[in-house]
Amino acid sequence: MTLLTAALFAGAMFALALTPGPGVFATVATALASGFSRAAMVALGIVTGDLLFLMAAVFGLGALAEWMGGLFTIVKWLGAVYLIWLGIKLWRSEPSDPEASNQATASAKASFTNGLFITLGNPKVILFYLGFLPAFVDLSSLTATDVTVIAVVVSLVLGATMLGYAYAASSARRLFQTPRAKTVLNRASGSVMIATGSVLAAKA
Repeated sequence: MTLLTAALFAGAMFALALTPGPGVFATVATALASGFSRAAMVALGIVTGDLLFLMAAVFGLGALAEWMGGLFTIVKWLGAVYLIWLGIKLWRSEPSDPEASNQATASAKASFTNGLFITLGNPKVILFYLGFLPAFVDLSSLTATDVTVIAVVVSLVLGATMLGYAYAASSARRLFQTPRAKTVLNRASGSVMIATGSVLAAKA
């Protein structure tokens, strides 16, 4: 992989990462509800899931992904149920009660798992990489350096894009300080999470 090819690949990945999807919606909703640090963990989970599927695509495991379709469906359902549950908790939380608000927000570990489930619940990501990568490299002749460069590009571009969404959403969150505004914010975030979970469930 040449420097030019890596740059073109990074640009294409950036354009695709900007496209709103379940990962973006979950990151934004988490940032609005729990702040930047929790949303960053969601982003880390999304990137980790993408890297796992990227490696699967590079090493020709697309057929295995199709064979394990039932397992991916279960993972997708788990992710969908978790998002809907978290959205309901946010809807029911009282902004004047810090303890209730803390219980409604996800822990760092749960946020990471949430992001990971969103990606792992979509085996089409492997097929995407299988169809996308050949436009830039020959999968049959990749070297260890090529694979490393591709993984770094995916991590940096996807991670930076998700963190950008998280930062923008967490900055907007600071504008909502009154109890009434916090209630609106919690319900808006909860609605996004419920909607995202419902979309994942519908595609399961």
